[in-house]
Amino acid sequence: MIKNSISLLALAVASIAATPAFAAPADAPAALAPDAPPSDATVAPDDEKTDVIVLGTRRTDRTVTSSASPIDVISATELTNQPSGNMLDIVKNIIPSFYVPQNTITDASTFVRAPSLRGLPASEVLVMINGKRYNRSALVQVAGGSDTALSAASQGADISLIPAIAVGNLQVLRDGATAQYGSDAIAGVLNYGLKEKTGIELQARYGQYYQNGDGKSVQVAGDVGFGIGDLGFINIAGEYNNDGQTSRGVTRPSAVFLAQAQPGVVNRIPNYPGPAQIWGSSPTESYKFFVNSALNVTDSSKIYLFANYARSKATQSFNYRPVLDWSFPTTTGIGGGSANDYFKKIYYLTPCPAGNATCPTGGFVRDANNFQFTSVYPGGFTPQFVGVSEQFYGTLGYKGSAGDFTYDLSGTYAKNTLDLSMFGSLNGSYGPQSQTSFKFGALQQEEINANIDLSYPIEVGFASPLTISGGGEFRQEKYTLTAGDVQSYGAGPYASAQTLYTLVSPGVYSLYTPTDPRETQGQSPGASGYGGTSPDAAGSWTQRSFAAYVDLETDIVENLSVGAAGRYENYNTFGGSWVGKFNAIWKATDFLSVRGTIGNGFHAPSPGQSHTSILTTAFNNGVQTQTGTYPVDTAISRFYGAVPLRPETSMNYGFGVVLSPAQNLKLTIDAYQIDVSDRIGVSKTFNVTAANIAAQPALAAVGVGGSVQYFTNDFDTRTRGIDVVATYKTSLSEAIINFTLAYNYNKTEVTRPGSSISSDQILDIEHGAPNHRAVFTTNWALGPLSINFRENFYSWWKAAISYGPAQTFGSKFVSDLDVTYNITENYSVTVGGQNILDERPDKLSPLSNSIFPITGGSSDGQIYPSSGGPFGLNGGFWYVRLRAKY
Repeated sequence: MIKNSISLLALAVASIAATPAFAAPADAPAALAPDAPPSDATVAPDDEKTDVIVLGTRRTDRTVTSSASPIDVISATELTNQPSGNMLDIVKNIIPSFYVPQNTITDASTFVRAPSLRGLPASEVLVMINGKRYNRSALVQVAGGSDTALSAASQGADISLIPAIAVGNLQVLRDGATAQYGSDAIAGVLNYGLKEKTGIELQARYGQYYQNGDGKSVQVAGDVGFGIGDLGFINIAGEYNNDGQTSRGVTRPSAVFLAQAQPGVVNRIPNYPGPAQIWGSSPTESYKFFVNSALNVTDSSKIYLFANYARSKATQSFNYRPVLDWSFPTTTGIGGGSANDYFKKIYYLTPCPAGNATCPTGGFVRDANNFQFTSVYPGGFTPQFVGVSEQFYGTLGYKGSAGDFTYDLSGTYAKNTLDLSMFGSLNGSYGPQSQTSFKFGALQQEEINANIDLSYPIEVGFASPLTISGGGEFRQEKYTLTAGDVQSYGAGPYASAQTLYTLVSPGVYSLYTPTDPRETQGQSPGASGYGGTSPDAAGSWTQRSFAAYVDLETDIVENLSVGAAGRYENYNTFGGSWVGKFNAIWKATDFLSVRGTIGNGFHAPSPGQSHTSILTTAFNNGVQTQTGTYPVDTAISRFYGAVPLRPETSMNYGFGVVLSPAQNLKLTIDAYQIDVSDRIGVSKTFNVTAANIAAQPALAAVGVGGSVQYFTNDFDTRTRGIDVVATYKTSLSEAIINFTLAYNYNKTEVTRPGSSISSDQILDIEHGAPNHRAVFTTNWALGPLSINFRENFYSWWKAAISYGPAQTFGSKFVSDLDVTYNITENYSVTVGGQNILDERPDKLSPLSNSIFPITGGSSDGQIYPSSGGPFGLNGGFWYVRLRAKY
């Protein structure tokens, strides 16, 4: 890294020496946010339209068009006018390079969906609140498959816990910024600026999807801000969301077969009369609160406090476990499957008589005294996975100025918890003593940050003062796994195969050899669907780091602005790292500016990435298997070649132009390349054999036929792309019309595929998101009426399908429309629709996925890809919003 920093410095000096100059005027006019459709720009308050930025710079006179790095400024109105109450979907609707899947059945990743910026994972995107680091979620993304491929193995912040109504603006830095803000800022930075206004705003929204009128969504939100005389202010915001379940699949053919064979148990099939297994959005209820406050100490200094509390609960439908062997014709022949092993197993309950030589101790008599799980679940069962996320985040600080010298000291404490449980399941190894509900334990992420930031401009003879900034940071992260119920992970008395004997004459028994070995075979430990944390795996792991940085910014001559940043960060677990960044913007003419950045970065593995441990149940073409994800320092992972994780490193390059060819017309074009070495990912799965268990007995928890995976730094990637944003404002008669076109091209290539990742993983990383996305937005406003229209384009994408070959899904256009009428100065009503033409991703191909004509879906009931693709599989959604503002 030191060598790279020296190279960067040499390149920057050469660039400065060879390039003319530009200085952005301090009173640069406000412009529309580059990537933010200006649907409310004509009616937003002036303080929401400003494009003065605080991200990516320590200067106070920078705007979007005079920034050396591409930055989007999204207003509060734009954030709260979206049809979704989830911040992930809000940002996805606005920023073309921001991607997040729907995640229909993806274990705990359905509760904490991980986004991607510029094709890079959530752990490489830094999130901040008022310029202070926001904590990570407690969940490390382990679930496999195309749904989570872009953020596999990441542990990023959960921005869904931020209430949109609390945010004054969102600034998105689409550039590497590790040298400026520390580890994780490889892909970019999201900074949420909280509201500081006085007044009251209240909102209520109701909506539902076209199909079946499901997914009913209710949102109630409020924001109250008031001053404390001349002493300061308090702003309190809260939001309640209740989003109903959607279902976009069909029932599984195994459930149809059962209904035909045993009509008497039809009403015992899960979710009857709906699909036995749900492919769609999970029902979710959440509360989110934010307080932002400041108290003036002197005329030039203040104490500030902002804090976030949120709680979200969701219930996810898992895979259906069938009772009977079944078969039906398919589009490619005859398809079918077996009954789940739980229903094949007969639990014989009569132990061998004491002292009988022909029926030894430990054996069981094969008689009518037996148990089968059909007595508990005669229609099969679909486990219901429950996740409760709880978040606390608080920052207390003191900042001010003494002349031109500014200072900011702050401390942050944060804790995020994900509590996991399940009902409607079983632990087969406990037989008739099995629970049907389980608590799996909690995942916890705690963080403590302490920061000092200093800045002082000095005159050195350049066209503007040299702004010298510097500071330091202390960080501590603690990741904790708590133990679950004993049965959630434990192996009961039927984990081993039963030895059976039959009575052949009074007092005489004979060893029984079953024709179907599943009648006696042992059962896998742990709850079906997900394994709880055992005491052996539970624990806490702590990581500490110290950092120091310096940042220089100036206008060397009138038209050339340059900046340089350097940072040293030292971890008690990984040692030290040096990184640097250099940028420049040159105003070549009144309508053309040229800008560029170059820098290196890093992401240190979190304690969660190094120590997460999860056992899940997976299904491959209807066959149940156990998949264990184990820490890299365990005997199981080392058995398959795991080594300790090391930091990811990166090189970022950016080059762009800013054009103003006509009045009210602005155009930015930014190209970028991001090279990431030693990327952290989840390895391919390693199948467990009987020989493996003999060599490593700990593998018995997974079982023969199961699989093991672990985290690894086993590949490198190169991401290249272009962002193009055009904004134009005009009028027609008395109406004001705004146009925005935002386009992103992004392509990631795995340049060094290691031996521990699979070809399917590589395919998903390279093609899991569309390479092209465009958003065209127009806003028309006249008097009390405004109309917003947005057209979204998503190019083709590809996914590896677990039960068939990879499939390419075609390009789509998705249209959004809303109409707002301001009833009075304080009250407005909006009627709108998202995806008004009810567009869906392509259906699964019947030629490669064995579609069953009797249901119209795959063996597990899918019609569409489980990730939902770039815009989801729910289809059209309509809503009504009422707003009051004082």
